[in-house]
This record gives sequence, structure tokens and C-alpha cells, in this order.
Amino acid sequence: MSGDADGAATNAASETDSATTDDTASEIDAAEQRRAVRERYADIATDAAAACCDDDAAGDSSCCDTETADDPDAASQRLGYDDSDVDAVAAGANLGLGCGNPTALAGLEAGETVLDLGSGGGFDCFLAAREVGPEGSVIGVDMTPEMVERARANVDRNDADNVEFRLGEIEHLPVADATVDVILSNCVINLSPEKPQVFREAFRVLQPGGRLAVSDVVRTAPFPADVRLDPSSVTACVAGASSIDEVESMLEDAGFIDVAIAPKAESEEFIREWDGERDPSEYVVSATIEARKPA
Repeated sequence: MSGDADGAATNAASETDSATTDDTASEIDAAEQRRAVRERYADIATDAAAACCDDDAAGDSSCCDTETADDPDAASQRLGYDDSDVDAVAAGANLGLGCGNPTALAGLEAGETVLDLGSGGGFDCFLAAREVGPEGSVIGVDMTPEMVERARANVDRNDADNVEFRLGEIEHLPVADATVDVILSNCVINLSPEKPQVFREAFRVLQPGGRLAVSDVVRTAPFPADVRLDPSSVTACVAGASSIDEVESMLEDAGFIDVAIAPKAESEEFIREWDGERDPSEYVVSATIEARKPA
């Protein structure tokens, strides 16, 4: 992978592998992919430290810093959160997952309604609640019952009356049309086998002028067959990644404007630690993804 962000973007734009559309980025059956993702993150929810970096899981632990799995706060600091962020949220919400800090990207304002796609234990939701204040509200959506249960238990611990968690798939959001100001997501959309549908749903629930602020991984080079066909590589935030061009096209097709995708070359340092058998940074890089619904 290129040593700078411009190089990463060039690699992503110029790749000529057979995975030229989102539908072929992973060749694993969609139902199997959802099942594998749900099982993996159910394990993480019920045994946050051990399951995140389970030595028995093929591919070890992606979307997670293996060196700091027992210290999710340290893992989050490597992803771009500062001391005030990790200190602001009670223990149990931060699972050390993700590939960036979408709450910092979003520029949240008091009174806004925020939706987090794939909210996990609720860490980003509780940070967002601090920014939007009591007059604002935050909704977290996750398809894993164990994660939703964990997040709901964290509401009282964080004294967050303006935060709620809903069970649902990000391809079929349990959210009304045009009711959200900002959508966040942290290394989750890559896990979906139907990314165009995710972006269409995001567009539907956003109010006119609403914005998308996402941290996720994008593909920078063709996946070898052993990565592309490995369910654990999909659930580990690697094999499901789309290229920058593909993500841009999906967002624009959904109706978004002002699309901006910026690879983060420094993410190579923690991405290469996601897998004990291969180097995922050869194929993916973390990126910030921003877009807006027309006013």
C-alpha cells in the first residue's frame, strides 16, 4: 500500500480486479455473511475483551486493536479519540472497536438528532449525546440483540436520557423518514452485503440538508481469493470493503451530494495488527466518508 493518503486513493481508484462492483466485493452469500457478523458481535457483546481477540477465531481480531484488547480506552485513543472522550463514557460502552472517530468528524451541534449505524455498546452514541445536549437526541441501531441489550444497560450508567437503542438492520432502518440531522457509523457499513441499500436508507431518514459522517475501511488493492472467500475476513472488517470509487458511486446513486472520502494513511499501523496470519493493510485503509442530503 502507498505510504501516503494520495497514494492510497490512487491505488483504490485504479485497481482493476474482478471486484469492480459492491456486489462482487465479497463472494460470500449475503445470508451467511449476516449470520457470521451477528454471531461474531454477539460474542464480543457478551465477552468484550476475550471475544474481541479470540485466538480461536480465524483472522484473530479485526475492527479491534489486538495489542490493547484488554484496554479498550487505549485502543480508542489509537483510533483518534482523546482522553476527554474516553473519560466521558462509563465503562462497558467502549469495546475498543472501530477504525476512526466519527463523532469528531460530524461537528455535532446542540439540539440535533443523531443516528448511529451499528451502534455496538453505545460508545459513539454517548459521546454524541454529550455534544447535542439534553435538547438533542441520539438513536443507535444494531442488528445484534446482545449488543442492543448491552447498550441499553449502559444508558443508566451514563445518565443519558436522550439516547435510545433499537434492534434492526442498517439496510432496513427502524427510523421514520426525514427525522435525522446527522448519521454516524464506525467501521460497520463494510460489513453489510447490501451497501447501496444502506446508503439509500441513510438518505431516506436524513432531513433535507442532513449529513453523513462515517469512519470505515475502503479497499485499496485486489483481495486474494483466500481473503475474499473467508467469512472471518468479512466479519473482521476486511473482505467486505469497497473501493473509494465504489463508495462514491453508491452515495451519489442514493442521492447524496458533496461526497468526500479521505483515506488515512496512518491507519496502516493499527490495521496491520488486525490479523495474526496476514497483513490487512495491504488491501484496506481507514477513511473518513462525508456526504450531504440536498436541502
